[in-house]
Amino acid sequence: MSMDKTRRMPLILASGSPRRRELLARMGYTFAVCSPDVDEHVQGHARDIVRILSERKALAAAKHYSRGCIIASDTLVSLEGVPLGKPENVDDAFRMLRSLSGREHEVFSGVCVLDVESGRRETRVARTGVYFRELSDAEIAAYIETGEPMDKAGAYAIQGGAGAFVTRLDGSFENVMGFPVEEVREMLASFGM
Repeated sequence: MSMDKTRRMPLILASGSPRRRELLARMGYTFAVCSPDVDEHVQGHARDIVRILSERKALAAAKHYSRGCIIASDTLVSLEGVPLGKPENVDDAFRMLRSLSGREHEVFSGVCVLDVESGRRETRVARTGVYFRELSDAEIAAYIETGEPMDKAGAYAIQGGAGAFVTRLDGSFENVMGFPVEEVREMLASFGM
């Protein structure tokens, strides 16, 4: 396949996340969006879970296209090796945020890029260490009342109100948002995008 043909290959983001759409658009890419349904029940370390789920999403999206470059991602928060996904309810969000208060945790994002036509696939996992200051119960409750934590891994959005909770980052801010842009840029470039 020539480089010229590869450049014209459509780019498909396999994600319904508005944050991922925003970051990929900000990177200057034009793309279509496909939000595949996948089984997200995976056990193990957060690093392994996000790798497996990003690959599942890419492969599921690829079933809808005869050609194109699929990019899929999945993000989890991990506290002492225990993955924290999206909260099930307000009590679960409170429990998660209380557990993160005054501590370091990790955010892992798996990214999979798949060339539908050739089957070539590359997967990477990015890690960011995040340090939260001590949070009062009233602060946690007020943050939960905004509704922001309810559809976010670890029950927070660093680009939103929870940014005030963070005292230090060890790694990429965008990774904590759910899309490690440097890794994404490198991977897409290696696919000729």
